Amino acid sequence: MANDWDLVIKGGQVFTPAGLVEADVAVKDGRIADIGAFAEGQAGEVFDATGLTVLPGVIDTQVHFREPGLDAKENLESGTRAAVLGGVTAVFEMPNTNPATIDEAALNDKLARAKGRAWSDHAFFIGAAAENAERLGALERLPGCCGVKIFMGSSTGSLLVPDDETLRTVLRHGTRRAAVHSEDEPRLRERFELVRDGASVDQHPVWRDEESALRSTRRLLKAAREAGRRVHVLHITTADEMPILAANKDIATVEVTPQHLTLAAPDCYERLGTLAQMNPPIRAEHHRDGLWEGLRRGIVDVVGSDHAPHTREEKAGDYPRTPAGMPGVQTLLPLLLDHMNAGRLTLARLVDLTSAGAQRIYNIAGKGRIAVGYDADFTLVDLKARREITGDWLASKCGWSPFEGMTVTGWPMATIVRGSIVMRDGELPGEPAGKPVRFLETMPQTEAG
Repeated sequence: MANDWDLVIKGGQVFTPAGLVEADVAVKDGRIADIGAFAEGQAGEVFDATGLTVLPGVIDTQVHFREPGLDAKENLESGTRAAVLGGVTAVFEMPNTNPATIDEAALNDKLARAKGRAWSDHAFFIGAAAENAERLGALERLPGCCGVKIFMGSSTGSLLVPDDETLRTVLRHGTRRAAVHSEDEPRLRERFELVRDGASVDQHPVWRDEESALRSTRRLLKAAREAGRRVHVLHITTADEMPILAANKDIATVEVTPQHLTLAAPDCYERLGTLAQMNPPIRAEHHRDGLWEGLRRGIVDVVGSDHAPHTREEKAGDYPRTPAGMPGVQTLLPLLLDHMNAGRLTLARLVDLTSAGAQRIYNIAGKGRIAVGYDADFTLVDLKARREITGDWLASKCGWSPFEGMTVTGWPMATIVRGSIVMRDGELPGEPAGKPVRFLETMPQTEAG
């Protein structure tokens, strides 16, 4: 075995399916070869992880990287660079680009753009629309596709499934779990009159109110049952939705974002103005408390960043004509580590929300845990490091974060993707080498990596 392994991570505490253990991890050909105690000289490269905790690679299942068409805000290189600097090893990118990702040609274009430029592993959603609804069953199984995304309420871009008939048609064509932005479009259009002529941005959660979310989620669950289709409800924002979703866990999984777990109205709008504007909105503190209660009770399955960058210039306009969304892929893990250190969740729950949960929801092949035979994806963190989130650390092209100036406890120190050290101590020592994520429910792929 001497010198047969490509990499050994030595001296760290490793989060395995058995829990947190002191062990070394050996890597060969991009996969985990062994877990145990290994002598020096048994690998081509040794990573000294003394004092660090080795977690399964973080998977962010909701990002908007804006390429093609909106590259001034973000692109696949800058977005994945931000991801690995934040400890994220794989991302799922959304379809509301220009053109929208609604067919095989658009999906393949994104995969080609990512090759040689993406720092993290990656997959892309196909957007659901009336014109492609009957083809979605085939499209969702293409290599590099993580599934179908449904926008029930308008957000950024033109993809929209606003009515129940189209929603049922979409859900009946396909079998993989569909990801859904759940806001009721008819109610959003009706209530837009409240802000149409101009308003303070703190009216954003008044326009897109709790009932908009509740009404949509009830419609979605009813349609999903009729179609016999599993759904994944994205960025839940209301305490009221949690018991409804808890009663439907056989068909529905649940995402929350770090933004909704961290910020609350009205304070965030007073401090940040339109930088705090996102869809669905940041709501009052009792809703934030309800999200945490849902997380503690196991209703929440995963945390995704909903990384949705816009430039400061765009954000500086007059509400409501300012775009909704904020960057977040790079700060997802630091924020969760800080919440963990504050006692709001355990390390085991953090791991489940950032890796194992994503694997279960989307049937990811070879990722989501540190186990022999799995991809050698690791996020190495210093659980006690205190760092400030600063502008010069941020890699997103939009150039800002709502969390700039915040000091957090817990920090990503290294990111390893399929055995390659892509980030170490805030530096990127290698070249972009991200590959498409593999899925158990997609068409066979010839490349094993």
